[in-house]
Amino acid sequence: MKVDCIFCKIVAGELPSQQFYQDELVTAFQDISAQAPVHVLIVPNQHFNDLGEMGDAQAEILGRIVQVAGQIAAREGIASEGWRLVTNIGKNGGQEVFHTHFHLLGGRPLGPLLSR
Repeated sequence: MKVDCIFCKIVAGELPSQQFYQDELVTAFQDISAQAPVHVLIVPNQHFNDLGEMGDAQAEILGRIVQVAGQIAAREGIASEGWRLVTNIGKNGGQEVFHTHFHLLGGRPLGPLLSR
């Protein structure tokens, strides 16, 4: 755990969150600045600053993130209409919290990913 990381504190139960899922590899919780009716953050329990720090040794964690995203999408009733799973890497990629995390978004038409 990185002491000053808000997501590490959420994973450890030191900060409150609306949790959707937690196991030994990943934790999923409600984004407090939701951009869609369903906006869940899925994070590895182990601290990595961004996806670029993860490699072959973390394949199981990355696979679990995708699996959990699908499970939550089904449970939240957005699987059949469509949903988005996105991660931001670095300042130019829009990353604000430097702990690898994926945004599961859905529940309304999301439009194009980037402005044209």
